[in-house]
Amino acid sequence: MIVPVRPAASCAFDVAAIGEVMLRLDPGEGRIRTTRSFQAWEGGGEYNVARGLSRCFGLRAAVVTALADNAVGRLVEDLMLTGGVDVSHVQWVPYDGVGRSVRNGLNFTERGFGVRGALGVSDRGHTAASQLRPDAVDWDRLFGESGVRWLHTGGIYAALSETTPAVLEAAMTAARQHGVVVSYDLNYRPSLWNGYGGRERAREVNRSLVGLVDVLIGNEEDFSAALGFEIPGTDASLSTLPVDSFAEMVGRVAEEFGNLQVVATTLRTVRSATVNDWGAIGWSAPTGVLVAQQRSGLEILDRVGGGDSFASGLVYGILQGHDLATALEYGAAHGALAMTTPGDTSMATLAEVEHLVRGGGARVQR
Repeated sequence: MIVPVRPAASCAFDVAAIGEVMLRLDPGEGRIRTTRSFQAWEGGGEYNVARGLSRCFGLRAAVVTALADNAVGRLVEDLMLTGGVDVSHVQWVPYDGVGRSVRNGLNFTERGFGVRGALGVSDRGHTAASQLRPDAVDWDRLFGESGVRWLHTGGIYAALSETTPAVLEAAMTAARQHGVVVSYDLNYRPSLWNGYGGRERAREVNRSLVGLVDVLIGNEEDFSAALGFEIPGTDASLSTLPVDSFAEMVGRVAEEFGNLQVVATTLRTVRSATVNDWGAIGWSAPTGVLVAQQRSGLEILDRVGGGDSFASGLVYGILQGHDLATALEYGAAHGALAMTTPGDTSMATLAEVEHLVRGGGARVQR
């Protein structure tokens, strides 16, 4: 096994995710600025991974988050329950009737088409999840008594407030003490760090947390902006990052952070908002760098959540005991499928993922 994982029989959950879950409002084929109706979904970088592991891969998933206790929060709860994710560790915060002190996050997202890129407009200040404290959850009870095999979180939640990094540090420290595998998606978002010290603070926070991680996920921009690993001769687009440059970067990351057992990333060349080249690369000490099959000219309906679905496929492959090459294929296939449907979260089935992993195509199935 790539990463030692606790036996499933000894744990209540295969995976727990820590992060904010927002209500996504989607104008469909229209634009946020001109629409008169929205489709409602739930979504959040860390949560999306747990939901994918539940709905697509059939694993037992839980989310640790907080919501303001009003009708919007209960709608988000209903959507999470539909996704098959356990909500018993959601912290409910009393609502003041207006949202002066606490509220639920909103995320307006349009898909983009052709030369018009996707657009996300977040409205998530002063949210309940951003105000969680390190002692809000009994981490030893969750990871020890209940039992969790895998904890997933990431840099989006770490950027939400001055207190969220401490929440993650407490959770990740407790998880490691109980033998829980910890994965972390760097997910650098400049807009989230602007109010908390910018790139310098992002590097300080992420570098402190990566020392508690087993499986690290991120693209070239993430490694540069969030960790400070600059690579001469490349720009901020992952599409320009060749395999040898990735190998060089990972070697430097692994040398500095000796705790890392797997490092992985998607490879995306954006030809238009609706056509991307798509693939993935991963590393472990025993295997070195491995490359998943490339899907050139992948047609995309909604790109949001593709990276999260890659992460959930990768986690599934590792939890199932597959080698890194196979786990990367599960991740790349699941991410590709997730981008063919609307919303942040995966609508793919395990059978569809395995069909792509085996090299299957898009011929009609009757």
